[in-house]
Amino acid sequence: MSDRTALIRRRPVAGLLLLGAATLALLAWQHRVALRAFPGIISAYTAKEYCSCRYVMNNPDDYCRGYVKQYLPSTLSDDPVHKVVIATGMGRSSSASWLGPRHGCRLDP
Repeated sequence: MSDRTALIRRRPVAGLLLLGAATLALLAWQHRVALRAFPGIISAYTAKEYCSCRYVMNNPDDYCRGYVKQYLPSTLSDDPVHKVVIATGMGRSSSASWLGPRHGCRLDP
């Protein structure tokens, strides 16, 4: 009997955990580009959607904060005078500004 089958027969839970860890590592490697971009997406989505909700649709502040709330922690600061929104989440920061009634909101570079 080989060592691999002996490990699985003696410790089936450890074998399944090892197989699960190897599967997760393989999936993470295959999706590494998307996983690297994910932190920037959180803050950009929050800034852009809050700006659109607040200044394009003219909804109140508390409604728009609930609209963009996510499971991942993020902070949001709104400057109503200049109509600029700054969102921070997962170590990245993004800002969006309102350009006018014909153009709406845009992510700032």
